Amino acid sequence: MTSSDYRVLARHPSVEDYMRLRAAGGLSAFSRDAASIGLKGTRFAALVMHGDKVVGMGRLIGDGGCFFQIVDIVVEPEHQGKGLGKAIMAALMEHVKTALPSSAYVSLIADVPANKLYEQFGFRETAPKSLGMAFKVP
Repeated sequence: MTSSDYRVLARHPSVEDYMRLRAAGGLSAFSRDAASIGLKGTRFAALVMHGDKVVGMGRLIGDGGCFFQIVDIVVEPEHQGKGLGKAIMAALMEHVKTALPSSAYVSLIADVPANKLYEQFGFRETAPKSLGMAFKVP
């Protein structure tokens, strides 16, 4: 992070902050009910605080033993370009390295150009061995 005005906390986001940050960052929208249910699946989360306001977040979700996924990496646009995404990833990866079983598989879906950030933390494209696929419930 480039400023002492920010701090990273290991804390789950509220439903309100989750929905607000996803909208501000241009991520897909979820209903309040879906967000409330989904946040319960958070294994670990990192929030970026600017004063008392949450301006960034990232979450680790998963089954608790074998499979985990990094999701919801987002920083409000007016706070971008200050290394906050990298600080979120650093907090998530510290948890991954110290708290997860050594055989755990951690994945993520990278939007371009954010893939360059994730590469800094050891993530690599899986193609051609495997390809990410998705299905959205209508």
